Amino acid sequence: MSLPEPNAPAPQNSRRDFLKQTSAAAATLAIPYVITSQALGNAHRAPASDRIVMAGIGLGNMGSGDQGAFLGRGDVQYVAVCDVRKHIMNAAKDRTNGHYKNSDCQTYADFRDILARTDIDAVHIATPDHWHAIQVIQACISGKDVYCQKPETKTLREGPLMIQAARRYSRVVSGGSQRVLEDYRGVVDQCWSGELGPIKSINVNVGPLAQQCYLPAESVPEDMDWERWLGPAPWAPYNSKRCDGNFGTGGNSWRSYSDYSGGGMTDWGAHHFGGATFAIDVRSMQPEEVLYHDGEQGPHLTFRYPNGILLTHNCPGKENMQVEGTPGEKREAKPVPSYKGQGGIYGDFIECVKTRENPFRDIEYAVNSVAVSHLGIIAYQLKRNLKWDAAAQQFIDDPQANRFLDYARREPWLL
Repeated sequence: MSLPEPNAPAPQNSRRDFLKQTSAAAATLAIPYVITSQALGNAHRAPASDRIVMAGIGLGNMGSGDQGAFLGRGDVQYVAVCDVRKHIMNAAKDRTNGHYKNSDCQTYADFRDILARTDIDAVHIATPDHWHAIQVIQACISGKDVYCQKPETKTLREGPLMIQAARRYSRVVSGGSQRVLEDYRGVVDQCWSGELGPIKSINVNVGPLAQQCYLPAESVPEDMDWERWLGPAPWAPYNSKRCDGNFGTGGNSWRSYSDYSGGGMTDWGAHHFGGATFAIDVRSMQPEEVLYHDGEQGPHLTFRYPNGILLTHNCPGKENMQVEGTPGEKREAKPVPSYKGQGGIYGDFIECVKTRENPFRDIEYAVNSVAVSHLGIIAYQLKRNLKWDAAAQQFIDDPQANRFLDYARREPWLL
């Protein structure tokens, strides 16, 4: 994918009236308004000039939780919502208007209409995984900072494109896994304090892999834009369980099916592998080798990093996040990186939008951790060892494995 120059016209897969709506939004901003007490701010709310103007794309389940977190911040002004399901979109609009006690929140069925608004500083994205890369990249091109729910990518090819967009357009892009720091802090502290000595390995137990979906066709609800929900994914008939956003990964949710997600391996793997790579301090790397083992207790994997540290997956006899150190050998303690600002991972993102620093879950760290999931999925599918060239972003002398780097997308949603 070739990214346009900063401030260049929108790419071809934008809506025909993308720039017209951008101009209309700018014209709307020029209308004089009366300065209210809300605009001036108070002890709990920043003045309007100091607020980050935000919108949400994908407002079901985690999206509604993200919306609530940003709505609750006095330094955020939440102005618009987008969802392909009208009842979800209208519920999100009502939450916003109820919070501010007005009727100002705007609704959009197409995320590009939100990105066309020049008054919006940042968006949070919680659509199904097959949409993440396209929407994050388009948001960066449109000059928006992005908070994207995990897993940030659906394929290995998407990650470098997202990083490239964030860097090229100088955008703050944060992954959305709060568990990386909050759930695994005890393991992180052990490793970074040096008390375990030099780290040899860490184990992660997570799954299952995604499965094919064979659910029968159902009638599409009147308030659902099914074509837009599918977007770049292969066409399939509507079924309520196919697009259900529940958190299960064993079936009857989009998280379970390979057209939209990597199953538990990516959905929960983004948390677990994210925490593990943070604990053993390899967030800036990707594995160079994946070893496939198939013993009496079933298949499992070993990921080898360039510095020699091992990350195992479902290793028999090991617990989740079990670390093997080197007792008796000294390892220098290091301070543990943490969130900036106040308010957890959401506050970290907003603070970095203001300061232009990289957030705790910077897109490059997020991409590197979910890459472990993708590499593991391919090794399990091929049932053999793999050698990975992180610089070239391809498998070494392995055309068969390289066919798994990406998938064909439906037009016009190409990368």
